Amino acid sequence: MPALVNYGGDDDFYSGGSFFTNSTDLGRLCSISSQVDVYCPPRKRARISAPFLFGETEFEQNKQPSIDVLPEECLFEIFKRLPGGKERSSCACVSKHWLMLLTSIRKSEYESSKVVKENNDLVSEDVEMISSDEDDGYLTRCLEGKRATDMRLAAVAVGTSGHGGLGKLSIRGSSSSCGVTNFGLSAIARGCPSLKALSLWNIPRVGDGGLSEIAKECHLLEKLDLCQCLSVSNKGLIAIAENCPNLTSLSIESCPKIGNEGLQAIGKLCPKLQSISIKDCPLVGDHGVSSLLASASSVLSKVKLQGLNITDFSLAVIGHYGKSVTNLMLSGLQNVSEKGFWVMGNAQGLQKLASLMITSCWGVTDVSLEAMGKGCTNLKQMCLRRCCFLSDDGLVAFAKSAGSLECLQLEECNRVTQSGIIGVLSNCGLKSLTLVKCLGIKDMSVGAPLSSPCNSLKSLSVRNCSGFGTASLAMVGKLCPQLQHVDLSGLYGITDAGLLPLLESCEAGLVKVNLSGCLNLTDEVVLALTRLHGGTLELLNLDGCRRITDSSLVAVADNCVFLSDLDVSRCAITDSGAAALSHAEQLNLQVLSFSGCSGVSNKSMPFLKKLGNTLVGLNLQHCNSISSRTVELLVESLWRCDILS
Repeated sequence: MPALVNYGGDDDFYSGGSFFTNSTDLGRLCSISSQVDVYCPPRKRARISAPFLFGETEFEQNKQPSIDVLPEECLFEIFKRLPGGKERSSCACVSKHWLMLLTSIRKSEYESSKVVKENNDLVSEDVEMISSDEDDGYLTRCLEGKRATDMRLAAVAVGTSGHGGLGKLSIRGSSSSCGVTNFGLSAIARGCPSLKALSLWNIPRVGDGGLSEIAKECHLLEKLDLCQCLSVSNKGLIAIAENCPNLTSLSIESCPKIGNEGLQAIGKLCPKLQSISIKDCPLVGDHGVSSLLASASSVLSKVKLQGLNITDFSLAVIGHYGKSVTNLMLSGLQNVSEKGFWVMGNAQGLQKLASLMITSCWGVTDVSLEAMGKGCTNLKQMCLRRCCFLSDDGLVAFAKSAGSLECLQLEECNRVTQSGIIGVLSNCGLKSLTLVKCLGIKDMSVGAPLSSPCNSLKSLSVRNCSGFGTASLAMVGKLCPQLQHVDLSGLYGITDAGLLPLLESCEAGLVKVNLSGCLNLTDEVVLALTRLHGGTLELLNLDGCRRITDSSLVAVADNCVFLSDLDVSRCAITDSGAAALSHAEQLNLQVLSFSGCSGVSNKSMPFLKKLGNTLVGLNLQHCNSISSRTVELLVESLWRCDILS
């Protein structure tokens, strides 16, 4: 026993500091002399075959996780065997390295590409569903500006694979420094074979390589929209044509490297193409456009050609092969002459054309317009903008020949006068007429009586035509007694005396009336309008009519039954007008605007609260007499109403 107690071996005895972690156990040593060593069981020596690094922190810093030392080939094989999208997303969150590895794996290379079971997080965490890896592509993603990077696209490619598949992708305004490149688009191609719609706007660093990867992997692609893709050329477009036979819609804008060869391939290899839009592509000419239209003539229904270097030949091809075209838009075709439009009409191929829009084309003259009217027998909508050589004679001849015409819009056609408008209304069954900035229309006295009124016209819009005044309004009132929608915005020259005859002649009852910017109108017009058409009026816009006062709102409250949209911005409205509206029992306003009405103050708060029972939109911008605190209280009270302040 003495030998045991007095043994001083370092291996078997502990000398010095306490090895007890509990203070109770430590107290048991109080009766033992401090000179006596305590016996401990023998400790095993550790065998060290490598240099030992002292210090726990230093040891942990030099210790690497075992999975990181695996070569990428091994990680690739591991990731291929992940059971589903949820597990892939979890692995992608570990590091950028793992994310990049996951995006390098094609969807078809996963072992679970046939049928997998995974939790449907969108429905319930406890419900399992069986989903096919051949996803239908229900998800939509849009990346704009600084958010559009390769890393985000890689995350989208991995994350959407287990939640229905990516169907639509839109990338807009990518930053030039760290924006989207071919790498990001390739990640989408490998991870999202279900992609059906791709839109790339202002992506200068994406070129043929990225688009070729999309074509190689995304065979279900149906819609492609390229805008300001400076690096995409015919090579990328040809790859799309060769690998995406389901393409139905193609839009190309400001792509300077795309030319005729790409369009030829699209026409030959995409038999389902239904819509084509080409704008501001300097390399596109007659050869590409004519080949495309001739090859895809059987199903092509929508054609938009803007700012192209094409000539009369392309329009002749459109007129001959456009048998399925229903919507045609031609803009800025400076090299197309009168002959081109004349041939397009006389070719008799546009029998199904229902909508035609022509903008800034010098070839539109009286002769060519009449030919188009005769050749497009089913034309229902016609829009002519900035056609400076068009006059009254051509417009009337077109109206006579286009027997199916229902809607006509003229914008900045300054050679058209009041006589041309009267001729159009007297010779065709128009339902809608729109005149915008037609400076040639001026008041004049009509000598002969208007014997044939246009009873079919339901909608009249005359905007910013400075010469359209009292006489013109009287003429319209007599000629069009069945008007229901009237838009006279920007006609600052009209007065009460000119508008009252029009209101009195409308027999069907006005439904929508826009008088914004008519500075000289007074309460007398509103009183007559509500008295004559209060039972049918649904929309009334008096924005900027500065002579309109509370009396008009009293008339609205008393006579309007179905009014849902009222705009009295920048009018002489006060709290009394708001009170009158709130006291109307039959009124159910949904949209109300007091913008710029300085006479509306905090006193209108209870009236606005009462109106808020039906309102979904309230505009109080620039109401300087309404405090921010009042607006906050209104926002709290009218929680279902969108308030602008």
